[in-house]
Amino acid sequence: MSPTSSSSSSGVDRRRFLQLAGLGAAAVGGGTLLSACGGLKGSSASDADVLKIGLVTPKTGALASFATSDAFVVEQVREAMRGGLKAGGKKRTIEIVVKDTQSSPTRATEVTKQLITRDKVDLVVASGTPDTTNPVADQCEAAGVPNVTTIAPWEAWFHGRGGKSGEGFQYTTMFFFGMQQFADCFFPMWDRIGASSQEVAALWPDDTDANAFRNGLGPLMKDAGYNPVDGGKYQDGTTDFSAQINTFKRSGAELFTTTPIPPDFQTFWKQAQQQDFRPRLATVAKVMLFPAEADALGRLSNNIATDCWWSSSHPYESSIDGTSAKDLAAAFSQSTGKQWTQALGSVYSLFEIAIEAFKQADDPKDKDDVAAKLRSMSYRGMSGPLDFTKGPEPGIAIQHPVGVQWRPGKEFDWEVVVVDNTPNPDVPVGGDLEPTNA
Repeated sequence: MSPTSSSSSSGVDRRRFLQLAGLGAAAVGGGTLLSACGGLKGSSASDADVLKIGLVTPKTGALASFATSDAFVVEQVREAMRGGLKAGGKKRTIEIVVKDTQSSPTRATEVTKQLITRDKVDLVVASGTPDTTNPVADQCEAAGVPNVTTIAPWEAWFHGRGGKSGEGFQYTTMFFFGMQQFADCFFPMWDRIGASSQEVAALWPDDTDANAFRNGLGPLMKDAGYNPVDGGKYQDGTTDFSAQINTFKRSGAELFTTTPIPPDFQTFWKQAQQQDFRPRLATVAKVMLFPAEADALGRLSNNIATDCWWSSSHPYESSIDGTSAKDLAAAFSQSTGKQWTQALGSVYSLFEIAIEAFKQADDPKDKDDVAAKLRSMSYRGMSGPLDFTKGPEPGIAIQHPVGVQWRPGKEFDWEVVVVDNTPNPDVPVGGDLEPTNA
């Protein structure tokens, strides 16, 4: 699954990607405004001819790994939409305003308000855990601004915001997956690894994300014959996990799962190795999703398993210009010198969805019209088929992640290998499932 270059099966011109690579260094800072027609804020186009999309992202702080590819995606969309689009019966241009949450929910609220009241955006997109998606969506719902978010368990996004089952929200939508899909991804690997017990050590902090796992995945584990051993709620930023490690060791658990913030997992995993807690298989969520985290752990990353919802091996293409997942990953690496990340496909899809909603609306400047198009959308793009009408709740589209493990790579130090495609057979398996600790 290394991001190697190749020609797209859809016939996308590689020269465009080479040109794009030269644009990758362009900055997209806290208030940068980019126009699809190449201009900056203050261009001669009338307000009615310009459709503004606000992107809220944790560019800095503890969640910064979720935003590694955002600048590249913004440039990719800017280039693809340089000629504008036809929406509402007339030619429009796309402008993108980027805001950094600094990994703070409070800051996410503030910058979303700025997008709505000062920048007058027509639609807001956001990505990167409930700390980003939930406050952004809350502000958009309150202000009546169309919004789509991703990379947060749907239960944490929906129930964490007080959603009413069967009704959903009027202006806010999201795509990702939830506890059933985590179970569909993790359980087949647990079944196959040959653990001597059904005990599963679970490191779940006291936050919106982890509580969704505690209350959602925990019961699914029991139904499947597994016994979650909850290490107990703890606060983000904890530096001593001895109590949790001792609990896990006493239980005899050979399976392990967790949903912490990345820095906390690195602290825990190092201490677990030092204190001789070495589970046969670690299947983690929210962490070890991106190369920077594997690089930070070095050899301790070997054969840690996680969920993978997008990769260079996924058989998907852009709804904007037909770019394949493989070519998007290759272009990112060529432009930045960095390894592709799962968020690359997700953030790209946020813009696909926004553009699709503008195109479908009778009046793309009518926020109610655009919001209705988001709730009723069903399309296929960089993240595969997404249907916001199927649920599990109105306005939520579900993805199906596959199981991957981190292993020493050929082009980069650490690369993910698909080891179980039970939830999504369209994604090819690249290697055998191996114990995290033999």
